[in-house]
Amino acid sequence: MSSSSRNVRAVAVQPKWHARDFLSTAAFERWMRSQLELARPHLSPTQPNLVVLTELNGLPLVLRGGFLAAATDKFEWAAALLLLQHLPEALPILVREKVSPIRALQLARAGETVSLYLKTCRDLAREYGVYLVSGSTPTPHYRLHGDQLRRESSALYNQTAIFAPDGELIGTADKVHLTPDEEQGGVDLSPGDLSALRVFPTPAGDLGVAISLDAFRTDVIGTLAAQGCTVLLQPDANGSPWTGKEGIYPAGATPRDQPLAWLESSWQVTGAGQIRYAVNPMVVGNLLDLSFDGQSSVTGPAWESLPPRSYVLTLPRSGFLALLPWVEDGPPEQLRQTGQNLAAHSGHPRENAYLSGVIHADLRLPPQTLTPPPRTPHEQALGALLSGQARLPLSPLRYGWALTAALGLGMITLLRRRR
Repeated sequence: MSSSSRNVRAVAVQPKWHARDFLSTAAFERWMRSQLELARPHLSPTQPNLVVLTELNGLPLVLRGGFLAAATDKFEWAAALLLLQHLPEALPILVREKVSPIRALQLARAGETVSLYLKTCRDLAREYGVYLVSGSTPTPHYRLHGDQLRRESSALYNQTAIFAPDGELIGTADKVHLTPDEEQGGVDLSPGDLSALRVFPTPAGDLGVAISLDAFRTDVIGTLAAQGCTVLLQPDANGSPWTGKEGIYPAGATPRDQPLAWLESSWQVTGAGQIRYAVNPMVVGNLLDLSFDGQSSVTGPAWESLPPRSYVLTLPRSGFLALLPWVEDGPPEQLRQTGQNLAAHSGHPRENAYLSGVIHADLRLPPQTLTPPPRTPHEQALGALLSGQARLPLSPLRYGWALTAALGLGMITLLRRRR
């Protein structure tokens, strides 16, 4: 523990994604590396660097090898084709564990996907010498059984992992409050346990994770603030036009402009003094028929932020230490129309012309006094995986697409013979 104050460089990366970034291991590694390359000019040579990536940046890895599925350009069609492609792997899970088809598909691919995702993030943290907040990806909870990791259950969490500059896993955190798109009928994830949220003391700050919607919820913020969090990490993937209306609001209420509603997350948390700083990276881009947009920010005490500024469609205000601009400025109706023009399948010349980029701010943190929390069995298992002491077993039907194709051809041949 250190008794002196600390200066930290916080970096938020706002990438633009595309389905092609997830079709192969090499493509995913290139896309992730490109984000650290974008961050490189912003890194401090003299103080710890905290680089924060975006929510669900590992979710599209379910597309890996699914070139035909990606070509459909529609999420529902792609999911159906992927399920067919991986049916020999997913069907036993579907039947035995009584989960939805989309959950079974993700669990069937989880071993290879989680391993690729975590090892890629570990290697980038080492190479660039940064504290790396991975973003998040659907991840089961694992336990060690000898030299293998096994799933604890059928639950699948929206999970962030934090890495030290030497590649060591510092800790993980699950999203507690899910959006409708993450629940059944969407990608079918499991809500995390509020009581399991912890603060991780590091030279880059006493880090607490509130993934997307969690940063709007007082129970999550209160839990992290009570544990001494000084830097709130809010990885985000906002799946709707940024200049449209908010998608989640109380029954009977009139939806507001989304940027106005967004002020109730990181900006409000730090403005109220509950937590000193917050880093909120947001992914942009059209992924199949889904649209993602936003403005990445770093927020903190009002007296550290000059000049006043804010999201589009909102008035300038103190508290933004760094803020990525939106694609354009203008009157509200123009901005709302531009948001629609950018969206997937709009047919407009500006479709998918979102703004990517990187922002940074220097944080002045109090002395480090917290003690690191003990590792959970899940974190112990992931640590063993990353150190090479354990492995995730590959499905014996990992080439199930070939078996599915063979079965399909066999059925066609049989039907033709019966004619």
